[in-house]
Amino acid sequence: MHYRTVLCPFVLFVALSGSWVLADDPGQRAKDAIVVRALLRLPGIDLSNKPEQKAALLRHLETLRGSEQYLEIAEKFQLRETKDELFRLMVEQSDGALGVKAAGLLVKFNERELLAKAMADPDSAKAAKVVTAVGLLADAKTNELLAPLITNAPRPLAVRSAAAAGLGRNAPGQKLLLAIVEQGKLPEDLKFAAANSLLSSADEAIRAAASKHLSLPAGAGGKPLPPIAELVERSGDAARGKELFATTGTCAKCHRVRGEGKEVGPDLSEIGSKLSKEALYLSILDPSAGISFNYETWLIRTLDGTLLSGILVSQTDDAVELKTAEAIVHKLKRDDIEQLKKSPLSLMPADLQKQLRAQDLVDLVEFLATLKKVQ
Repeated sequence: MHYRTVLCPFVLFVALSGSWVLADDPGQRAKDAIVVRALLRLPGIDLSNKPEQKAALLRHLETLRGSEQYLEIAEKFQLRETKDELFRLMVEQSDGALGVKAAGLLVKFNERELLAKAMADPDSAKAAKVVTAVGLLADAKTNELLAPLITNAPRPLAVRSAAAAGLGRNAPGQKLLLAIVEQGKLPEDLKFAAANSLLSSADEAIRAAASKHLSLPAGAGGKPLPPIAELVERSGDAARGKELFATTGTCAKCHRVRGEGKEVGPDLSEIGSKLSKEALYLSILDPSAGISFNYETWLIRTLDGTLLSGILVSQTDDAVELKTAEAIVHKLKRDDIEQLKKSPLSLMPADLQKQLRAQDLVDLVEFLATLKKVQ
């Protein structure tokens, strides 16, 4: 293979003539890195007529997947070929900085059709992650993607709730959301999401108008809790939160932490590594909006009239096993079941906060945020 060097302003630019070797060749990776360093120094370079340099850049990016540098290079050179990796990052880190920035690049690259299709994905967990990441951009240009989801009743609550939260993060979106509320078109199950967004608006007029229709859930003593954005800013006592987890908060009745508690809902031993504080508050105050996969509530009615609700442990052609909120597993024969259906509501009670003052809730979340994966 032959090389030629081309002297450009303030930089020595290395280009290849002939075919390229595979990117997993260490020597090739080193040469690609030289090309990329040169390209990064050139202002406003157009790669449309430089296929070899572009190929080197794309190969080099494969070594940077999942990093901030990957996103920076993709943005600088407008590399729409990176859309698959951007999409992966957006879904896997939907509420993290990298995932949100990846969503922003997809918007910038005008991949609206890709985003709209993902938001309509039958996999509701995946769709909710896409909506969450796009919503966290707080970009008014995404409102046309989010707004239609709010009143789209067939879509899962997690998707619609994330859309409402997303609209609430930019001023034009708040006005759109308020209009839906004032027109009486807001679904009942989105009242918390809408109240949390609109009652924390920086626009006093929006807060005043929204307060005529919406209110946040009340804590102990009947006093409405502050919006999540305000709760996130408060400092908590993790030790006291641990105590509340096992007592007043009643969390240990359904969740285990490092071997303690009942195993009905998800094990929370590493929840602080998985969810932000904002997401933790949301899971407590609006649990049906963020039901974990495999922890949906199922309803069973038997032929003798017995009604049961709980988590589906297993099912075969002959039998179904259901675990109730009391951690009791019921094994039922298929022939004895009249109806088995999934509920849109979480098995976790929607009014746990009634037993907690605002500071109790802050302390509880402070404790949950300390539950990290052991490295």
